[in-house]
Amino acid sequence: MTHKILVTGASSGFGTLIVHALLAEGHAVAGSMRDPDGRNAAVAKALRDAGASVVAIDVTDDASVDAGVQAAVEALGGLTVLVNNAGIGVSGLIEAFTPQDFQRVFDVNVFGVQRMNRAVAPLFREQGHGLLLHISSLLGRIAVPFYGPYNATKWAVEAIAEGYRVELSAFGVEVALIEPGGYPTAFMDRLLRPSDAARTASYGPMADAPEQTLKGFHEMLVANPAQDPANVARAVVARVGAPAGEGPLRTVVDSLGMGVGVEALNQGLEQVTEAVYGNMGIAHMLTPTT
Repeated sequence: MTHKILVTGASSGFGTLIVHALLAEGHAVAGSMRDPDGRNAAVAKALRDAGASVVAIDVTDDASVDAGVQAAVEALGGLTVLVNNAGIGVSGLIEAFTPQDFQRVFDVNVFGVQRMNRAVAPLFREQGHGLLLHISSLLGRIAVPFYGPYNATKWAVEAIAEGYRVELSAFGVEVALIEPGGYPTAFMDRLLRPSDAARTASYGPMADAPEQTLKGFHEMLVANPAQDPANVARAVVARVGAPAGEGPLRTVVDSLGMGVGVEALNQGLEQVTEAVYGNMGIAHMLTPTT
């Protein structure tokens, strides 16, 4: 089955790869980005040349989201899948991130997801089918040092997806999460650092730990070709192509070993969720009506 798909954050990283992978499977795809006629004009042209539509969306702006989604629906002649991919990462000591830093990360990674979901959910409910697909992270399941605000946003996205899963199931709408590990993409070149340099410096020798850790992690990624960013795009293609009602809620994508533990965590959570919903008499809400 071919789909009509909107992918946010299509200007780089996973987003660009996802658009190309979906196009290769014959899907109709619109990629969104900020400023497609300015700073992102080159990548926008490349996507158009590959067969994608390109729409302007700033996920931090309500009006931009509403206008961009409408433009995507018009360009594709409808919409059946939203891929929430737009996001920003961080590196630094959590205490040194100001509340304003947290607001910036949450505005893209959490509120941006909610803006996008709210923009497409009425259409999906009306037509009786659709897929809200969220690019989460292994860091949405476990917490590691020096990624505090990012950890928090991805944990929030996991909860948001769980909420939509049960509240949209009666309308035939599916919800899913892709949980990648770390990958060597341009995403890592644009990480937000803490604004409070003095607070960082107050940690003494530990102040250098975030950058040292990031450098070592990047070197490990580059040295492991199996950790190919295209794996994430392939996981998206597989989830989009799953028969209605049969695809998994969560898909872990990682070749470095962290994913094994997260898969076990996911299985345990699903068992707990099914038990709780069963005891509440609402287990039917876990499965979309088809």
